[in-house]
Amino acid sequence: MKNFNIENKKIGYNQPCFVIAEAGVNHNGDLEIAKKLIIEAKKSGADCIKFQTFKAERVVTANAPKANYQMKTTNPVESQLKMLKKCELKDKHHIELKRLCESLDIIFLSTPYNIEDVDFLDSIDVGAYKLASIHVAEPYFIDYVSKKGKPIIISTGMATEDEVIEAVKIFNKNKIVDYAFLQCTTNYPSKLKDANLLSIKTMSELYSDIVGYSDHTSNDIACLASISLGAKIIEKHFTLDKTLPGPDHSSSLTPSELKKLIVNIRLTEEALGSDKIFPTEIEKKNLIGMRRSIVSKVDINVDDIITEDKLTFKRPATGIKPKYIHKIIGKKAKTMIPQDSLISWDNIDDS
Repeated sequence: MKNFNIENKKIGYNQPCFVIAEAGVNHNGDLEIAKKLIIEAKKSGADCIKFQTFKAERVVTANAPKANYQMKTTNPVESQLKMLKKCELKDKHHIELKRLCESLDIIFLSTPYNIEDVDFLDSIDVGAYKLASIHVAEPYFIDYVSKKGKPIIISTGMATEDEVIEAVKIFNKNKIVDYAFLQCTTNYPSKLKDANLLSIKTMSELYSDIVGYSDHTSNDIACLASISLGAKIIEKHFTLDKTLPGPDHSSSLTPSELKKLIVNIRLTEEALGSDKIFPTEIEKKNLIGMRRSIVSKVDINVDDIITEDKLTFKRPATGIKPKYIHKIIGKKAKTMIPQDSLISWDNIDDS
């Protein structure tokens, strides 16, 4: 499996999971809240914080209805256009936020929604592009972004396998080798039964060396399970306060919750260990006390034929290993072997 870098972070095989704190629009268009999100994401241990780059008028028509979840989390009378307008960041804000990220050593990413957004992010030298689930069904947009020649992370919510295959073909055509697909369920919050985490293995085996999971569930279970299936990127929505107005706050993690998730991610990675079969160093120390040796079940006199019924296995593992019992059965005893004694090769007449 290959790795790729986003700025100073290596992502992929044998690397720690790359954790993206998805600030999204949870700044509510307020630069100071956006800055606090960066600071808290860094404190929580995230590798990256991701925003969204858009102008509302370029995202939705004036009469576009809200998504079902947006109807529940925001004023249902308000249009999607008005809702998104309140969540825009100005271009100069992006520049200021990126500088803050650089000063704190946390990676700044943002999801572009239109060609103009892609060009703007390219102009401020973002290290990679994070594309949303909607983009996996837009070959033209994927093609445009991939021609920038930067790493691409793309979520697959709502995607069919054919759409994923088409995206891979575009990456190959444009010689983009640094890309990753994130399994995702487009619902906020989504249910565990809809997580479909096994698709991570399919994408890893067939379409993408590096895979990950963009999580919209209300707990950590799916994130941690995805790591055991090979996810090397985790994205989770992040807010300062779940009660703030806006479409995504209620399904986002608070700073303390994000910190707990990241701690558990690192513990999960530690527990996964290696794909090789071998005893750990601590197991080696326990080996003598836990494994067994061949032991005499009864007194065995000199010249007695050692039969199976005269032998048993007991701890410690300082005598002859149980796997050699058939090399002892049928042999004569060279010495007297008292009951409950570890048998050694010196006790055996091997002539």
